[in-house]
Amino acid sequence: MNDEFYIAMALATLAGASIPIGAALSTYDRLLPGWLQEEFRHTVVAFGAGALISAVALVLVPEGSHRLAATPALIWFVLGGVVFFAIDRLLAARGGHAAQFLAMMLDYVPEAMALGALLADNLSLAILMAALIALQNLPEGFNAFREMAQTWGASRRRLFLLFLLMVPVGPLAAYLGQVYLVDDPSVLGAMMMFASGGILYLLFEDVAPQVPLERHWSPPLGAVAGFALGLAGHLMLP
Repeated sequence: MNDEFYIAMALATLAGASIPIGAALSTYDRLLPGWLQEEFRHTVVAFGAGALISAVALVLVPEGSHRLAATPALIWFVLGGVVFFAIDRLLAARGGHAAQFLAMMLDYVPEAMALGALLADNLSLAILMAALIALQNLPEGFNAFREMAQTWGASRRRLFLLFLLMVPVGPLAAYLGQVYLVDDPSVLGAMMMFASGGILYLLFEDVAPQVPLERHWSPPLGAVAGFALGLAGHLMLP
């Protein structure tokens, strides 16, 4: 094993560790007064939204579009939004009791794979990616644990064990990225653009404040389409 392997494993593990940390924090907000609980939860959600936006705007889209031609980059971005929309509808049809948890994993896995692949040629960017993943996982772990604790019949201790078991998923994904994606920049670029579209959909669907609508999935798809339009204009520039 080379040094890059151990660095990738360490970064991915640290990024994944924020999942159970976020879950643990969600159990302490009950100690706060009622009004402060609500404010604290909104602050955590807003923090997660900022981290998601920064991941898309500063890392995933710039790096992904750099590795692809303009048309494939747009296609993969839009496809990510559409696929995450389809998964969201499927979860809603089944009750949506683990929507936040699955959304968190859908962010975490492709980004960890990209982290492993990026490490080979850009250590600084890989470290930034790991930090962004950790910042995302913290509020997502917080929200997912609260959602599942309220809707599942399992004890909080068993749920927390499940969240702990998610930590090794990051190093495994980083390993796969380092082995299989490092020599294929187009696949890495496609994965980054796909994840960007999915994250943007989830951001407007599950994180950002929503206006009550019967067809509440329509505005998030509109956000994906709007970002794609702006991205298309940017990619056309010389």
